[in-house]
Amino acid sequence: MSTPSSSNPRRRSLTMERTVSPAMQRTGQWVFSQDIPTDIVVDVGEASFSLHKFMLVAKSNYVRKLILESKESDLGRIDLSNIPGGAEAFEKAAKFCYGVNFEITVHNVASLRCAAEYLQMTDKSCENNLASRTEDFLCQVALTNLSGAVIVLKTCEDLLPMALDLNIVQRSVDVISAKACNEATFPSRTPPNWWTDELSILDVASFQKVITAMRLRGAKSLTISSAIITYAEKSLRDLVRDHSGNGIKFSDPANSELRIQQRELLESIIALFPSEKAAFPVHFLCSLLRCAIYLKASTICKNELEKRISAILEHVTVDDLLVLSFTYDGESLFDLESVRKVISGFVAREKSVDVFNGGNFREACSASMQRVARTVDSYLGEIATYAALSISKFNGIANLVPKEARRNDDDLYRAIDIYLKSHPNLDEIEREKVCSSMDPLKLSYDARVHASQNKRLPVQMVLHALYYDQLKLRSGANDSGLPDAVATRGQLQADVSLAKENEALKSELMKMKMYISDIQKNKATTSKTSTSTGMPKKTFFSSMSKTLGKFNPFKHGSKDTSHLEDEVDLTKPRRRRFSIS
Repeated sequence: MSTPSSSNPRRRSLTMERTVSPAMQRTGQWVFSQDIPTDIVVDVGEASFSLHKFMLVAKSNYVRKLILESKESDLGRIDLSNIPGGAEAFEKAAKFCYGVNFEITVHNVASLRCAAEYLQMTDKSCENNLASRTEDFLCQVALTNLSGAVIVLKTCEDLLPMALDLNIVQRSVDVISAKACNEATFPSRTPPNWWTDELSILDVASFQKVITAMRLRGAKSLTISSAIITYAEKSLRDLVRDHSGNGIKFSDPANSELRIQQRELLESIIALFPSEKAAFPVHFLCSLLRCAIYLKASTICKNELEKRISAILEHVTVDDLLVLSFTYDGESLFDLESVRKVISGFVAREKSVDVFNGGNFREACSASMQRVARTVDSYLGEIATYAALSISKFNGIANLVPKEARRNDDDLYRAIDIYLKSHPNLDEIEREKVCSSMDPLKLSYDARVHASQNKRLPVQMVLHALYYDQLKLRSGANDSGLPDAVATRGQLQADVSLAKENEALKSELMKMKMYISDIQKNKATTSKTSTSTGMPKKTFFSSMSKTLGKFNPFKHGSKDTSHLEDEVDLTKPRRRRFSIS
């Protein structure tokens, strides 16, 4: 809708600038064309307009009052800086007073309606005034479709509280909510959720009004959640849009003005969530939780997201958990406390449901629990390569999953092996701690074969793998008919302690061999020294004879045998069975 002859060639671009001269130049195009000189200057912010009093007072009751109530005999300047819409809205209102053509659109109708109300340009001053013109356009054009109503509501954000008093905001909200609910049920164009993109231009306060109105109209949770998802991805584009978190780096500190605004926006969005826990996809919730961690959002905000993720954790993927774990540049780990809370919350819920149903959680876990166990083990394999991941954090996440939820520990063994490979400086005790969350009796045959040859594993784990296979061979059992696990573990513990003793004995034996080898080397060195000095080579027996000769009782008697020290009688003596010597 426009004033008469809106296509008149006199129509010109009327974009306002924050200077005095451009405003004077533009007004001169349609004011100074008349022969009567201007007699009043209207200041609106930094812009000034030279106009005629009689043209303004004819349609603006507010200007008439200012002039009549002025103490000056000839008022030549007035200030209208508080007019809604600023200089741009006043310029169009002044044009209307002069009868100059301009176009009323969905983008300016709200500001013109508020300016007309401020200037009191109603039908009381003259018939078919600006207020009635803009009101007709609102009812007949702007508020007849969703897109127009959204634009009007968006422009009202800078026109408060006048737009609220004139009921423009509420009328726009009512039209938007009604049209959105209808589009959600009976889409009129493709893609079916096109209307959610329209709402994303609103600020969070206006968006909240629309969502509240949609709830009052009985909109489904999925309808509201689709609008919230699009709004969050548009308004927090840099933080939520890229779910992988790769390649994004931020230089702004967490306490910067931008981050504070984003934090408040995120908390406002989460406050709009419907009560149904499964209303949002898990990857979207994980992205918001990472955003909350990065922006240091409130504890209430993070707890709400953690609870919602726990409720649908069976649908989570490894990539979703990695989104939670890494910073936006993908270079370092966040504090894994949120991941731990999400997993522990899911496990607690599964146990409570099982107890409520009268089952035994230790005997059989649900399919969702087994699915989560596989996902957690694969997730541990992905984060195990990071040096910043401590043993306590690694085991803390691994032990959250009940052992009964794992049919086999192959995925967990893979994660442990990756961790040991990425942390080569761990000692034996630390490696045993890493492996403590794994049950070697629950490894498949291929995994046991690999474990038995894995030099990174502690000795205890290798012996477990070797012994278990031998035990199976003795019993003739296969993977489906395993021997009693309790008895096997007890026997394994005894064998492990025995194996450790054997290792200690082997070590002592090696030390003894090295000691004897050193003695023999010293003797060889002594023999070479004697030969080089011309001395006769002494044998072991000659040295022994000389030593015993010192204790010979006949050495100084008639039967001295010292002259026989280097001779050995090798003749075999005659056996005397019953002789008494």
